[in-house]
Amino acid sequence: MTVKLPIYMDHHATTPVDPRVLEAMLPYFCERYGNPASKSHSFGWEAEQAVHQARRQVARLIGAEEREIIFTSGATESNNLAIKGVAWSYAHKGRHIVTAATEHRAVLDPCRRLQQQGFRLTVLPVDRYGVVDLEALQRALTPDTILVSIMAANNEVGTLQPLADISRLCRERGVLVHTDAAQAVGKISVDVNAWDVDLLSLSAHKMYGPKGVGALYVRRQPRRVRLEPLLDGGGHEFGLRSGTVPTPLVVGLGKACELCSQELPAEMIRLRALRDRLQAGLLANVPDIVVNGHPEQRLPHNLHVSFLHIKGEALLLALKDVALSAGSACTSAHPGPSHVLVAMGLDEEVAEASLRFGLGRFNTQEEVDWVVAHIAQEVRRLRSMSAVYAGAR
Repeated sequence: MTVKLPIYMDHHATTPVDPRVLEAMLPYFCERYGNPASKSHSFGWEAEQAVHQARRQVARLIGAEEREIIFTSGATESNNLAIKGVAWSYAHKGRHIVTAATEHRAVLDPCRRLQQQGFRLTVLPVDRYGVVDLEALQRALTPDTILVSIMAANNEVGTLQPLADISRLCRERGVLVHTDAAQAVGKISVDVNAWDVDLLSLSAHKMYGPKGVGALYVRRQPRRVRLEPLLDGGGHEFGLRSGTVPTPLVVGLGKACELCSQELPAEMIRLRALRDRLQAGLLANVPDIVVNGHPEQRLPHNLHVSFLHIKGEALLLALKDVALSAGSACTSAHPGPSHVLVAMGLDEEVAEASLRFGLGRFNTQEEVDWVVAHIAQEVRRLRSMSAVYAGAR
């Protein structure tokens, strides 16, 4: 089978829109273009019904109720609404927030913004696999703590956090739990009740939906979470997110969630097999590499590898026909080693020798084999020119 180039293996950064998602969206651009807030005619009613259906589809994927789903522009807005919304709403109860060193900037930056407003922040350490230290979390919780925000799955190394255990510790102290699940929803089984979280952020473009739309789960039962909104002006989305709901995008998010609900079990098995084939191929054909992240508790489509004694950026440039990344797409403009890898204890040289592979719905076994062979060739070439590698040998 001929492999079509270039090959896309950067599905943590974004995913292509599934053709079935696009098909569901198209009528809502030019044919069913009503405003879902228009209550006086059929165009508005039709759009409103489409939004209701999408809300059901999102809720069903994560085990929530429809009214617990708030549509946003994506996970970054959802994270901001969750973290700032809780902080402002519960400031009378306390002003302490807890997060982890390996969080995405979309969590760390809102937390630091709140620090500037007088809130206190604790950033938890992680172990060498990127797992949060539960004992450190327990010690960090005080009567002043109002929120713990820990991501479900790391966007670089794929490590899964023990959210049920985290929630149990927080529940004992009456502390709310938020999780940035942008990398988890649609990739692994997600159940807000099994995890017992109060807020959960997700994004359509991470699961074969359109860019520019996401959702925030806000628990209503058995304990209702109250948020202060970021935006005022119309009271849309149960008063939590004003602004005309973008019906085509919301329909796309709903359809993407529906497809994940139907296909996730088989897709997890297929992607895990592809990932394991990629990992085995690299270990067999490229000496002096290190696989980062938890060996078992990680996303099925993720592989994060350090190619010792060469720069990850140099290898990226050499791999012109393969789309990969050296870290988070949202921090690619910031030079230096990944804060995630530094928090995990990797030294700077190893951290800067790293690449992230994110396999996806449309990748094939032939592509994996081609990438392994191509990387082995380019690593040999780059190391042959490296005095550092020659000395290390």
